[in-house]
Amino acid sequence: MLSYRHSYHAGNHADVLKHTVLIHCLGYMNSKEKPYAVIDTHAGAGIYSLEAEHAERTGEYKNGVARLWGRKDAPAPLIAYLATVRKLNLGEKLRRYPGSPWLISQLAREDDRLRFCEMHSTDAALLRREFKGKAPRVIVEQCDGFEGLKAALPPVSRRGMVLIDPSYEMKNDYTRVVVAVKDALKRFATGMILVWHPCIASLDANQLPERLKKAGANSWLHAQLKVCAPFPQGRGMHGSGMFIINPPWTLEAKLNEALPYLTEILALDERAAWSLNKFEQASTASS
Repeated sequence: MLSYRHSYHAGNHADVLKHTVLIHCLGYMNSKEKPYAVIDTHAGAGIYSLEAEHAERTGEYKNGVARLWGRKDAPAPLIAYLATVRKLNLGEKLRRYPGSPWLISQLAREDDRLRFCEMHSTDAALLRREFKGKAPRVIVEQCDGFEGLKAALPPVSRRGMVLIDPSYEMKNDYTRVVVAVKDALKRFATGMILVWHPCIASLDANQLPERLKKAGANSWLHAQLKVCAPFPQGRGMHGSGMFIINPPWTLEAKLNEALPYLTEILALDERAAWSLNKFEQASTASS
């Protein structure tokens, strides 16, 4: 876990999906005046150079955000996503990519409270430098994000969003995600919880969405974007998913716009596909 650096993967197809969902959810939170809190459990470094060695070594962004960068036909949810990424890039060239903390800080309001957890010492230091002098609006902690989440819930404002997106390089991350979601729902049942997960040829990865569906949420939305056929023996990520608990009512329609387009533009082979499933518990209240 401590060896993982998101700088190798910034701007890839998984980031496109994750950040499209995140941006829409933040916009929805902003539609009501009452302040809210955002907790990002695995925040990373905040901003990534796509011209640096890490990004150039893998080139993952070239099959992600770069495929969308010059296009003029993107649907509305992706226009909003690209507009936010453009704030970090002067001119026409794509040079830098925002991590979730930067996106959150740009879209949240002055009265909203942001807490970013990052365990990797180098990335935590970069994150602290990025948000130096921003307290009390922004708090950066070098800590285990799962433990940091427990300490942060429920938020004082009683409005909030949680983003959980570990690297899953540690096998027990799959179990820790489920435990964290169940605990979060006990502490803050009405909170919006966004869980990112990889699609890889792994039993733990394949079982995670089903385990999240049984975590006790009254409503959820599960989006998956797969860009190619599975790699053998879990050697590569062929897609990813976003599992959103207590999702905005507007999100389903936006994803129905975005996912077919992303599948077409980001496809690496004929096995590219998308899916969108939802659940909402029927009301048992008497009339």
